[in-house]
Amino acid sequence: MSIAAMQKPVSAPGITATLLPIMGMVFAAFLVIGLAMPVLPLHVHDGLGFGTFVVGLVAGSQFAASLISRPWAGHFSDALGAKRGVVAGLLAAAAAGLLYLLSLGFSGSPLVSVAVLLSGRALLGGAESFIITAAVSWGLALAPSQNTGKVIAWVGSAMFAAFAIGAPAGSALYAAHGFVAISLATTLATLVALPLVGLLPAVAPAKHARSSFVEVIGAVWVPGLGSALGSVGFGAVTTFVALLFFTRGWANGWSAYTAYAVAFILARLFFSHLADKIGGAKVALVCAAIEAAGQALIWLADRPDMALAGAALTGFGFSLVYPGFGVEAVRRVAPQSRGLAMGAYTAFLDLAQGLASPALGLIAVGASLNALFLVSSAIVLCASLVACWLIAHPITVQGSPQ
Repeated sequence: MSIAAMQKPVSAPGITATLLPIMGMVFAAFLVIGLAMPVLPLHVHDGLGFGTFVVGLVAGSQFAASLISRPWAGHFSDALGAKRGVVAGLLAAAAAGLLYLLSLGFSGSPLVSVAVLLSGRALLGGAESFIITAAVSWGLALAPSQNTGKVIAWVGSAMFAAFAIGAPAGSALYAAHGFVAISLATTLATLVALPLVGLLPAVAPAKHARSSFVEVIGAVWVPGLGSALGSVGFGAVTTFVALLFFTRGWANGWSAYTAYAVAFILARLFFSHLADKIGGAKVALVCAAIEAAGQALIWLADRPDMALAGAALTGFGFSLVYPGFGVEAVRRVAPQSRGLAMGAYTAFLDLAQGLASPALGLIAVGASLNALFLVSSAIVLCASLVACWLIAHPITVQGSPQ
């Protein structure tokens, strides 16, 4: 196959068929992350006997590795091809599962066991960075340029669906078979995803000079900032809404997660095309306001149904904030630097999630728990201001107005 043929985007009717294998790979990769989320604290605390600091260290090591590896993942995808980036990420994730398994062999020496486990978590963080960065870059290369928002939204939906399914599945596996089941599933799920790579054509990397990471950061930092601000509402719901239900004496706190997830998926299912059709900044402007309204409703909630409605509004709004600003980020870089651009853009989300939840927790300590949702609402609303700035300063990679 010629390079020209490899680089030719698919027609619009074939977008769904083209993206499904990519979404399958992303789902498998992030499913193993979801599997471990609810059980790692139990394994480290109860199984190995460590305190909360080490629990946090093990959980946070993946986030740190993911953030640090974003530039490398972007450069790799742009220079060697997105397909190779996905394969490298899947193999690294499988190796992380083997490290999980190896750590169990040192259960009699907890310090050695947790050190090996930390290595596995760090490797999985790097793998996640490679997979999502390369997968989005691959989808953008295969799909027509007018479907940028749809690609970002659909691939991202696979990631969030994996988290939603992985957490309860991981809890069930751990309860039935212990951490060894999580270790084996981490390796096997990612290896099973490898055949999906063969269903898609490789896209030859562009031979033109690529931008440096500093140049790409300079191009995407404004939409990246908007996405970071918009993600605060997502962090507030996933971290604190169940605790709010508990402190208010409301039953079924898990239902807030369900309301959030259902609204999130429905928004992406029916409205993911809007960022391409009317502009990413315009979609982000409206949806950030919707998300902020959802956070404010949780702040005001004196009944569980109000909190559920607030969680649903938050999910609906944030669902399109990320691809909306993502479209703006991609349009501000040259095509040969799209992988690096998505790596840099996603790094803003990583950083925001790492900082926002602890900061909101401190606010809850000094005030009532629901007050943090008011603060979150104000922060998310600032994302609309960023969208307004982008609308007032339209630009393409060539420097001409959109």
